[in-house]
Amino acid sequence: MISLSAQRIDRVEPLCWWTGMKMPLTLLIQGDNLADAQVSVLEPGLSVKGQHNAQSANYLFVDMKVEKPGQYTIQIQKGKKKLKYKYLIHERNQALLNRKSYNTSDVIYLLMPDRFANGDSSNDNMPQCVEQANRGEFYGRHGGDIAGIIKHLDHIANLGATALWSTPLLLDNEPTQSYHGYACADYYHIDPRMGTNEMYRNLADSCHAKGLKLIMDMVPNHCGAAHWWMKDLPYQDWIHQFKTYTQSNWEFTTAMDNNAAPSDRELMVSGWFDTAMPDMNLDNPDLLHYFQQMAIWWIEYAGLDGLRVDTYPYNEKEPISKWTKAIRDEYPNINIVGECWTRPASQICYWQADANNTDGYNSHLPSVMDFPTQEAIVQALQNDGQGWGNGLLKVYESVANDYMYANTNNLLIFSGNHDTERIGDLVLDSNPERMKLAAVMIATLRGIPQLTYGEEIGMLSADKTKGHGSLRRDFPGFFPGDKQQLEPGQQSMLDFYTKLFNWRKTEPIIHNGKTMHFLSRDNTYAYFRYTDRGAVFVYLNASNEVKKIDWKHYNDIASKYSSTGTNVMTGEKIDMAANVEVKPLSFMIVKL
Repeated sequence: MISLSAQRIDRVEPLCWWTGMKMPLTLLIQGDNLADAQVSVLEPGLSVKGQHNAQSANYLFVDMKVEKPGQYTIQIQKGKKKLKYKYLIHERNQALLNRKSYNTSDVIYLLMPDRFANGDSSNDNMPQCVEQANRGEFYGRHGGDIAGIIKHLDHIANLGATALWSTPLLLDNEPTQSYHGYACADYYHIDPRMGTNEMYRNLADSCHAKGLKLIMDMVPNHCGAAHWWMKDLPYQDWIHQFKTYTQSNWEFTTAMDNNAAPSDRELMVSGWFDTAMPDMNLDNPDLLHYFQQMAIWWIEYAGLDGLRVDTYPYNEKEPISKWTKAIRDEYPNINIVGECWTRPASQICYWQADANNTDGYNSHLPSVMDFPTQEAIVQALQNDGQGWGNGLLKVYESVANDYMYANTNNLLIFSGNHDTERIGDLVLDSNPERMKLAAVMIATLRGIPQLTYGEEIGMLSADKTKGHGSLRRDFPGFFPGDKQQLEPGQQSMLDFYTKLFNWRKTEPIIHNGKTMHFLSRDNTYAYFRYTDRGAVFVYLNASNEVKKIDWKHYNDIASKYSSTGTNVMTGEKIDMAANVEVKPLSFMIVKL
């Protein structure tokens, strides 16, 4: 039972704000017996424009007018009792307005912080957190943290990656399986087992010092059951509530299906993602504004370079569009990629900004994750490609759907991520040469490549029957007491990735070029990436036979360039008039 006998302030969010922001500042003040209290500011430069109660008597929403930076005293008075709270307004960082976000010139390195590196063992267990560290449990906390990420930024940069995407670092205080971070318990504080807010800002600065951009993973669709507001919701419709636990039907085709039953559409966005993940109701205007401010706060506070949004279509689609637009209104150059996990390109393209949707819907989401091509790459390499329509033809057919997208260059392309099995688990016989073929496609096809930590050393899941906890393995050598040296096969794969992606980092034809690909049904795939200044020819052979490149077959475009080129992986000169053989499960990348 919450006492209503006296006022008390427990928290004020956002934690601070800045001058010159387009997003209007509304403070969420939470404590005890705050309804109908009068809010004022004692110093000029920050003032109250308006305020309103929530359903709970323990919240106030206060609209502020921001005029100049400084420290201000916010006074809350109810009856004779006056409470005071110090609040900071900073001067806006104008450099963030024009900062270059991630794009096709980048390679994104995805890591799960609890499983990447432990740089500070003293924070493995924290008294304010329920779950304690246990590296022996697949689904337990293993101790990775921000200090570990900072310690190993050179590994990421040396690989040729230019941007870092970490899965959520905010407090996840669930009693079990809290390691993944997707059940947030506090949207304004880093999990103390990962570090502090100041350490996260230091991570951003350290990334920038090494030429890396930092991307934050955000989850407006759901919070965690342990979130502090679950004990006393501001409004009863702050989350979606049912008489009994009701799960989403996970069928987000209902969002664009003109024939969908309204009840199916409603269940998709209102049903909970999981028992530990209450579904947020973005139709509540105070909640929507709260999440808009939260995203902008982290970008400004840490100097972020971009965002990734979890489970994008599971949000109410009009409010999440407003959420995204508010961020891009504040930071016009920022890139935001949404997880829209389905396979048909006809459904994913709906969620990209400026799509040609018949219902007129515009998500304002610049980038979407290219799950159709991810599936095609996996299907192409998980067997020997025999049979009509199998093998690398799957990738050809996926790329052939590019006409559906508003911007194919802003697709995030990957062979796996933290939610899928690792590419090494999926290719036939976990063959390293097949893994390399996948890496070549990620490096050279259109879009923005994303690598998953451990992929660069051919990491496999510990036990595929154990699910996510098994595939999200600790990076070898990055935890105290672990063997520091990689196995020969791991080092060989790392050398390959390093060479391939460092080449990609410097090749503008791959960053900016168009694509022309050629049909074949012999488990090979050939395509050109090209601009007015040159071309890169990619030939993949996933068959069990030696293949001879028939240069005449590519005269549609090859005739426009010189007849000699350079093998970018070996430096060897390639004569396009001569017979060139490509070994089984191999490839050739030629700069013309």
